[in-house]
Amino acid sequence: MADTSKTSHQTQPRRAGAGVTYAQAEDGYFEKRGLARHAGMWSIWALGVAAVISGDFSGWNLGIGEAGWGGMLVATIVIGVMYLLMVFSISEMSATMPHTGGAYSFARSAMGPWGGFVTGLAESIEYVITTAVVGTFSGLYADAITDDLFGFTMPLWVWVLVFYVIFVALNSAGAAASFKFAVVITIISLAVLAFFAVAALFSGELSWDKLWNIEPEAGNSTFLPYGVGGVLAALPFAIWFFLGIEELPLAAEETHTPQQDIPRGSLLGMLTLLVTAFLVLVLNPMVIGAQEISGSGEPILDGFRAIFPNSDIASLLALFALAGLVASFQGIMFAAGRNMYSLSRAGYYPKILSLTGSRKVPYVALIASSVIGIVLVFGLGAIRNEPGETATDAQVVVAGQLLNIAVFGAVIAYFLQMVAFVLLRHKYADVHRPYVSPTGMWGAVVAGAIAGVTLIVLPFNDAYRSVVLGVAIFFAVGLLYFAIAGRHRLVLSPEEEFAMGHGHHVAGGASEHGMGEVSD
Repeated sequence: MADTSKTSHQTQPRRAGAGVTYAQAEDGYFEKRGLARHAGMWSIWALGVAAVISGDFSGWNLGIGEAGWGGMLVATIVIGVMYLLMVFSISEMSATMPHTGGAYSFARSAMGPWGGFVTGLAESIEYVITTAVVGTFSGLYADAITDDLFGFTMPLWVWVLVFYVIFVALNSAGAAASFKFAVVITIISLAVLAFFAVAALFSGELSWDKLWNIEPEAGNSTFLPYGVGGVLAALPFAIWFFLGIEELPLAAEETHTPQQDIPRGSLLGMLTLLVTAFLVLVLNPMVIGAQEISGSGEPILDGFRAIFPNSDIASLLALFALAGLVASFQGIMFAAGRNMYSLSRAGYYPKILSLTGSRKVPYVALIASSVIGIVLVFGLGAIRNEPGETATDAQVVVAGQLLNIAVFGAVIAYFLQMVAFVLLRHKYADVHRPYVSPTGMWGAVVAGAIAGVTLIVLPFNDAYRSVVLGVAIFFAVGLLYFAIAGRHRLVLSPEEEFAMGHGHHVAGGASEHGMGEVSD
């Protein structure tokens, strides 16, 4: 294989398998798209927990309205098992392929460019929309707090815009600032949840009876008031307790020792989230009541109000609770930017999205993902006009719609990553694996099956069917773009090098800042 690192600018585009073409990368292409290493294990743990922790503060409770408290408990156990098994599998793949591409990288190596694109697009939907959901809930919390304390309110869209501007600026300041912020805000968020748990336990407000105050449908019990169908409908909301922990491989090229730090940080983060999820799931409804919490836009704030009635203490504490939503806003925005960056650097998306600038941050991808999120929040809010519905109720419904769009993208990516894990165990059997999943193939199969079931049930919820079908159409448009244009503009980024070299670098690729020879 010839060394073309010094003459890559003269190399013609080459075709590879699966009908794709690797385009010429101009001189300096990868220098303009560089990242810098800042993170250790604790930074990775904090980034993962921060990205997810908002799920403990809002969103999950909508599942009680679908399944009752018992149904939501069952759904959370099932989804918790799925995520734990999935984190084992993803940790193995990320240690073997420590590239920013994450899920796209795994699927690309296992299933070729088409598999990589489909998986990467699904993750783009997940992270861009999740940021919008967290922004919506952040606005609801912030407005409720300022209204309680100062009698001051703003339209939701203004709050959302403010949060986007602040956190695009923070993420664009550099990865070091992002990781430091993640550590601080994660500690604050966990402290708030710990205080809520202690306050709830000693409040005198706890009652098991409050968990069963939803009237069951005919033939059902108070534990499962809407039957097994309710449990299935609650699966997307149970995902909200954990959605985002799988983003950590996207930080691989910004981590000092990703082969060790990403598996350790991911597993520690997953254990942290399991503890907080079940604490909130049990204590928050025991304070408020299952029926009362099922439609709340700020369940932790409502919990503090029940514990500290007729007092501004609840709102002051909720101000700290807002930290959990802020943490996830920053963490998921990080993921959205890195996901777009990696797909753009490899040519799957327009290459301008992977520019990083002097601070080595994909600022163009951050701005682009934010614009899409803002348009969705405003657009869904503007077209919703249900008679007799209050503005707050409408906003909660819009948040639920966005949540289901995010879950739609997430479960597609989860299913394909578990398929990739099984294929890679065979395809790259001899590649060194610094971390090996303790549950192996069966763990990936079980996790993939649960993700597949969740994907199937999503369109059957009447309240969210239209938005799920809408995002399915968007997904089809993305595939059409790749078929017509994207597949002819690929570049040998680190993810592509690994796949094309069957686990090894190819000459003249990203590692040599050129294109080089390709084969498949």
